[in-house]
Amino acid sequence: MILNKNYSAIIFFFFGLGWLSAQDQERQDSISVNPLEEVVVTATRTVRQMSSLPLPITLVDRKQLEQTGVTRLNEILSEQTGIVMTPDATIGGGEGVQIQGIASDYVMVLIDGVPVVGRSSGNLDLSRLAVGNIRQVEVVKGPSSSLFGSEALGGVINIITEKPSSDKISTQLSHRTATFNNQNTTVNVSQRKGDFSYTLFIDRLSTDGYDLAPQDEGQTINPYYNYTLNGRMTYKVNGQWNIFASARYFYQEFDTSPDVSLETDNNIHVRVDHNPGEKHKLQYELYYTRYTTDERTSDPIDPELFVENDFDQRLFRPEIRYNFSPRDGQTLTTGAGYNFETLDRSLFREQVRFDSRYLFAQYDFSPFEKLNVIAGARFDNHSVYNSQLSPKISARYTVSPAIALKGSVGSGFKAPDFRQLYLDFNNVSGGGYSVFGKEVEAAGIQRLQDNGELASLQVDPATLGEPLEAESSTGINLGVDYRKGSFSSSINYFQNDFRDLIDTRILATKTSGQGVFGYLNRERVRTQGLELDLQYRPVDRLKFSGGYQFLLAYDREAREEVERGEVFTRDPETNRTVRLEQADYFGLENRSRHTFNLKAFYEIPAWKANTNLRLTYRSRFGLTDRNGNGLLDEFDNSFVQGYALVNLSFEKEFYKHYRLQIGANNLLDFKGRNPLAAQDSELLINPGIQIFSKLNIQF
Repeated sequence: MILNKNYSAIIFFFFGLGWLSAQDQERQDSISVNPLEEVVVTATRTVRQMSSLPLPITLVDRKQLEQTGVTRLNEILSEQTGIVMTPDATIGGGEGVQIQGIASDYVMVLIDGVPVVGRSSGNLDLSRLAVGNIRQVEVVKGPSSSLFGSEALGGVINIITEKPSSDKISTQLSHRTATFNNQNTTVNVSQRKGDFSYTLFIDRLSTDGYDLAPQDEGQTINPYYNYTLNGRMTYKVNGQWNIFASARYFYQEFDTSPDVSLETDNNIHVRVDHNPGEKHKLQYELYYTRYTTDERTSDPIDPELFVENDFDQRLFRPEIRYNFSPRDGQTLTTGAGYNFETLDRSLFREQVRFDSRYLFAQYDFSPFEKLNVIAGARFDNHSVYNSQLSPKISARYTVSPAIALKGSVGSGFKAPDFRQLYLDFNNVSGGGYSVFGKEVEAAGIQRLQDNGELASLQVDPATLGEPLEAESSTGINLGVDYRKGSFSSSINYFQNDFRDLIDTRILATKTSGQGVFGYLNRERVRTQGLELDLQYRPVDRLKFSGGYQFLLAYDREAREEVERGEVFTRDPETNRTVRLEQADYFGLENRSRHTFNLKAFYEIPAWKANTNLRLTYRSRFGLTDRNGNGLLDEFDNSFVQGYALVNLSFEKEFYKHYRLQIGANNLLDFKGRNPLAAQDSELLINPGIQIFSKLNIQF
């Protein structure tokens, strides 16, 4: 990739000017600004300084969210090291968050410590989560099932919402307008009055959408609008009792003319904190959430044919936690809870229900001054799959004031989801393919046979309906932290070995030529690599940071078959059958070998302004197996070429209460090409440059 020279000159001139201004500010202000130590709660379920933890953590604070000008969670996560927003195989059909090469199905997303639901296709749409009331985002990489259970097999993203800090009523209004008629309005009201505090957040977003397939009818992203309403309150009853309560409501409507698609997401969260003594803390928590969709899609050729996708998922969870601190530097955390979960979906034969009970315990201690150890485990008893025990141990050793070693080993698990067990889908508008969950695939195949729709069966009939095993993994993270003066760095090696990974397989072929798909367990899959993070602050007002990830992600059985010379394909250049070499096997779909990010933030107090430049790069990745040998290799023609996205923003304060921000995302106007496009047609990766402006009023 070659950057446009004119853009490069502008960027370097812009930051050169900022450097001189920052240097001048340093000469004027001899008092150093020392930022407060960042604290996180997700890694241990207790408040801990981020720099003291033995786990790989990424933290995005409120200041970074405001200065970058992003409006949705997926936008800011895509700029962090080792975190990639990955499109599905059709590009434009949804995005998921990938951590250390682990797909979004295995990443748990929390708001104030409680889970977000609504994975209609495995991915959780993070673009429905507004950032206007977020204090910080905490990302714990690697297996976290020892504390959070299923879906935390690959990591946890915890959104911590803002809490009031002033006795006076604080009100903040903002409006952001951007390309594609993107309009975002937010209102924040908060106050702390004695022992009582409250916040109210309202967000409205609308857009005309965009199109990645100009030659096709319709748009890739249809016009839509949504609302988010979030309120929270805290009340300190006395020195021992505190009450926290929050409620959130999200409503979204897509214009899929002549149809309409509706989506809602709402939850209620109540927590009572009881502190009977300095060494004892108890938390009693109740949480209820419901996610629904109401979708009806007509076939553009035959309007009489349509697909209904009504989705109604509910989760109710009571939980109790207890922290005991016998002495300084030691904390025992225990807890127990119950999940009641149901899903009613038009693509299922009947409403399905999961119940699970769980216990967890964790001991955080320092056997001697330089060593901190955290050991824990969780036991889950599920109504469908076998009971699971998920242990984890991590440690941090301080070699010197500047250097620390850290490591962790843990196991995680993920239960088969509703879709993988009960989906019964026939795509009338997409050519007639079918997808069956494991519990209904035998009946689905029999129904197709009775109707004379099957041409051939691709699997042994005796294997139909065999139970899916829960997926499990063992994750290792080993790292070194270095921090001295204005420079800090960390390097982390990770390896995640999966057992019984759930994947799709073809069950049969229809007389129409379309496939019938189901699910199976793959025995062994591995992701491994290195992550490097750097931060440098040459002066107080200027900060540089960067990160790099090298990733290998592959099916170990497929790799061994290639090593044994058992996999063949057709060379498209010579049209001859060739035996694959080890170097020809690329690995798992949608994984890039190399990703990196560079960021520069600086403030100009004399101008009451700040600006930042952020660059992210993703090397090439393959979308799917196109030559039919069951794996992604260098002879497949489904690779998206590597690309970089450059984002720039500038903000200035006026008259104390007003801030104006302007910027551009995808400054170099990258659009790219999707290799899955049909011959003589165009299918893009990105809609192009997006210019925005934002006015914020604080009073």
